[in-house]
This record gives sequence, structure tokens and C-alpha cells, in this order.
Amino acid sequence: MTTTRFTDDHEWIRLEQDGIAVVGITDHAQNELGDIVHVDLPAVDQSLAQGEEAVVIESVKAAGEVRSPVAGTVVEVNETVADDPAKVNEAPDSDGWLYRMRVDDAEDLDALLDEPGYRQLIGA
Repeated sequence: MTTTRFTDDHEWIRLEQDGIAVVGITDHAQNELGDIVHVDLPAVDQSLAQGEEAVVIESVKAAGEVRSPVAGTVVEVNETVADDPAKVNEAPDSDGWLYRMRVDDAEDLDALLDEPGYRQLIGA
């Protein structure tokens, strides 16, 4: 079973298996950004602190940072979105994921928003 959690800054994180989680931005975030034209991904093996800038996304409207929802180490990046940034707009919660990380402490996910809490945050 997978659990998805959300940050106040519109990132999502989905714990998969063996302490590996996938991270992306929410549909709400990609809507606010508009057409995404560039994604600067972290390096594999990069250690990230919770709240640390992990990804820079540039759109026709603005540039923004994606911050790491929890502490951990990057184990994989989605090269597809580096080559075709529009994937983030098309499928932000599936094929448009940004990176996978080995989570330092899975209990940190408990402090993040669940789906009903996130929906309330964005007024949905």
C-alpha cells in the first residue's frame, strides 16, 4: 500500500517500498506555474535536508523551487521531465514525478498533510 502526503508548498511524496519515496509537485502547483519549460533536477546520491531546495522549475510565468518534503538521499531522477518538462503539466502526480529518494525517517511523513488536509489547504 502506498501513502501520499503533501506539503504546504504543494509538493507531494509517495512512500513506495523499502524506504524509497517518489516526489513531485501537485496538480494545483503546476496550474499556478503555467506551462513548464525547464526542470533542473538534483544529482543522484545528493543528500537533502527536509525543506532544502531540491529542484528548480521554470515556467512561462515564473521560476520556483521544489523543496524536499523530508530528509533523505536522491536515488533516481526522472530524466523524462528534464527532456520534456511539459510532462510535469500533463501528469504531475504520475509520469511527471521529479525524483526518488531513500527517506531517512519514514515517521517524518506523519507530520505532512494527508489528502483531505491538502484539499482543505487549497480550498478544493
